Amino acid sequence: FPVTIRNDLDPVMSEDTVNYHYGKLAKGYVDRYNAGEGDSDFNEAGAFLHNIFFPQLQPPSNTKPYDSSLEFINKHFGDYNKFKNSVDEAAMKIQGSGWVYLARNGEIKTIKNHQIRNDIVLLIDWWEHAWALDYQADKKKYLENTWKIMNWSHINTRWGKNL
Repeated sequence: FPVTIRNDLDPVMSEDTVNYHYGKLAKGYVDRYNAGEGDSDFNEAGAFLHNIFFPQLQPPSNTKPYDSSLEFINKHFGDYNKFKNSVDEAAMKIQGSGWVYLARNGEIKTIKNHQIRNDIVLLIDWWEHAWALDYQADKKKYLENTWKIMNWSHINTRWGKNL
């Protein structure tokens, strides 16, 4: 997890949420997988997804996509606001928990439960533990604020050569 101090994401993601989400839940997937406990596929996919999610976060700022991310978003969505609206629409359709992500082909996709996917460029955790401590039932506000902690520099490294 590249954020050096667990309160670096505050106020978007509180230190309590980071400690719970990263320090207990995400770590738990890794620990159970390594110990051979529980559902191996579920734990492996949970660890895999969190290993994509957390490195793309940075302290809050007004950063916006640039370089390859901006080029890709403009090509597939027209502009950044239309992209965010598409993510919002897909996320709000998820009943219960899951993940929403931007795929390499320009689609906004969702994952029910945990599954390994090899086409993820940008990933948003939509499980209750990601937002409930800080946002209660206001998932939309969680999503709005999540854009403030996206590290577009890191996300730019995920594109490869095919935009």
